[in-house]
Amino acid sequence: MQDDHQPTPPVAAGPTPTPRPLVPSLPEVFRSIAVPGGAKFWRKLAAFSGPGYLVAVGYMDPGNWATDLAGGSQFGYTLLSVILLSNVMAILLQSLAAKLGIVTGRDLAQACRDSYSRPVGIMLWALCELAIVACDLAEVIGTAIALQLLFGLPLVWGICLTAFDVLLILLLQQRGFRLLEAFIVTLLVVIAGSFIYELFLSRPELSAVMAGFVPQTAILTNPAMLYIAIGIIGATVMPHNLYLHSSIVQTRAFDTDTRGKREAVLFATIDSTIALMLALFINAAILILAASAFHVGGQTQVAEIQDAYQLLSPTLGAAAASTLFAVALLASGQNSTVTATLAGQIVMEGFLHVRLRPWVRRLITRMLAIVPAVAVALIYGEQGTARLLVLSQVVLSMQLPFAVIPLVSFTSNREKMGDFANPTWLKIAAWTIAAIIVGLNVKLLLSVAGIW
Repeated sequence: MQDDHQPTPPVAAGPTPTPRPLVPSLPEVFRSIAVPGGAKFWRKLAAFSGPGYLVAVGYMDPGNWATDLAGGSQFGYTLLSVILLSNVMAILLQSLAAKLGIVTGRDLAQACRDSYSRPVGIMLWALCELAIVACDLAEVIGTAIALQLLFGLPLVWGICLTAFDVLLILLLQQRGFRLLEAFIVTLLVVIAGSFIYELFLSRPELSAVMAGFVPQTAILTNPAMLYIAIGIIGATVMPHNLYLHSSIVQTRAFDTDTRGKREAVLFATIDSTIALMLALFINAAILILAASAFHVGGQTQVAEIQDAYQLLSPTLGAAAASTLFAVALLASGQNSTVTATLAGQIVMEGFLHVRLRPWVRRLITRMLAIVPAVAVALIYGEQGTARLLVLSQVVLSMQLPFAVIPLVSFTSNREKMGDFANPTWLKIAAWTIAAIIVGLNVKLLLSVAGIW
């Protein structure tokens, strides 16, 4: 009798993995800004311009002011080389972040969640949240100091008042992403204009300024200088900005074929490079102002923003100098507040796939910054808040490797990036930057421990 039973097909060793569905980053503004097809170069560049300036904001927040003021007053123009190095590193890393978002359709947080185990993803999320809180701490203190200087508001009350900036964020987000970008650029113009005026008054020595852009070995051998230098790097290359940039470049509705992506990468890189050159000018201007107005005159301990405010007008001989300094500080704090909100939303949604209302997410982050800031202001006063500002930037720098290493790894991976994977020269440059960041952090830890 013939056995008509059909042979059982072989069973696969395990279930075929199902690719994670592609969820848009910042879905409420995803591909919401049109890119004109067939337009000329400058018109397309205008369409892509904007995200770079949101990113640049994080490179000139109140934390930068604290480290740049401390570096300029204590060490003159020496640390200008650190600002320049940090900016070059930032330009390269931000271009990689933009490329990751454009090519893969994933922001950096989503890419980490896809590529790493859940425990590793949770660890990276926690570290990034710590960086955002440290950044927010700088914004809280900087905004409160500006309110105190301009309106005489007590520092503690100014810190508490910063909780209400969530209303500003909500208003801007509801009116469209382009309005948000316009708001950011307007405040950047205010900051830049203020420092052009300050530099005109301080009349720094050009030859000394140019010499400051040349690196010196004293930066590594002097522990106090190294501490400020790492603070400058932490204040300049913001870890959460890498997550932010990889997301907001996706607000542009560019063509998703190879040619369209290549064009989008080009314009996004130009946008962020121009914006970060503005950040370089402002950071260098703060340090040059501190060096020319304070260090040259023997006032080498002006590390606090309040002291700089009090001394600027009599030192430069212009009543408006101090007022413009405080106005620029207030603009800087408000600008940074917007981008930190977006970064927090991107990080939480990307790593945990948890979506909160923007005002809830913002309020949680701000409360985590307000509590320690109020405690320090009450216990230690203005001097304590200044030290907390610099410390927050060092904390940011310590988190950098945990964002930079995944970013360089992903953009160098041909399976993820295809033809857009980093070429050999770019891999070498990117991994060198990652090694410098890790090395400086190790050196700082050993210096603090008294080992090296």
